Amino acid sequence: MARPRSPKGRARRTHERLRFEYPDAVCELDHGNAFELLVATILSAQATDVGVNKATPALFARFGDAESLAEVEPEEVQPYISTIGLFRNKSRSLVGMARMLVDDYGGEVPGAMKDLVRLPGVGRKTANVIRSVALGLPGLPVDTHVTRLSNLLGLTAETDPVKIELELNPMIPAAERGDFSLRVILHGRRVCIARRPRCEDCVLNDFCPSSAV
Repeated sequence: MARPRSPKGRARRTHERLRFEYPDAVCELDHGNAFELLVATILSAQATDVGVNKATPALFARFGDAESLAEVEPEEVQPYISTIGLFRNKSRSLVGMARMLVDDYGGEVPGAMKDLVRLPGVGRKTANVIRSVALGLPGLPVDTHVTRLSNLLGLTAETDPVKIELELNPMIPAAERGDFSLRVILHGRRVCIARRPRCEDCVLNDFCPSSAV
């Protein structure tokens, strides 16, 4: 098979290979609905999915919807997430987010990007997670793994997550952008590891410009 020469070609080949490599890729934040995923994703900033998943069962048992979370002060949320970094700031974001959901959206998580990024603690990455994972809408979350691998693969030279998202979007079918992001993240965690990339085991090593093989 010919080596793809353009960023779009490499993106398409990456998408094809990783779809075969990780057919069942899913979001690793435990959640039962869009509200729970929104809470978990806000908590996941500068924290591990494992750490968030340990904290959220008790949190969701106490605050299962926007209405219950909107009624309390941030200090009442803090004990449930105290094991997570920046928990005081995140408590304020969670309560502010819940109050805006209740006041402006009837307690429901909106789907439009412009509405999601209004919520406290929500940027484009979080909004794209909610859109693609919970709502079945187009969304390409760009985290550190997507940023790093997109650069290594020569898909983009940008380093700003928003610019990367906007550059990658036309390269991936809209309905598949979320899955593409999930698979790139998994590949970054399991194979293309930042400190010790396993190029010899990488299914992309025959066309990756950064491959050491």
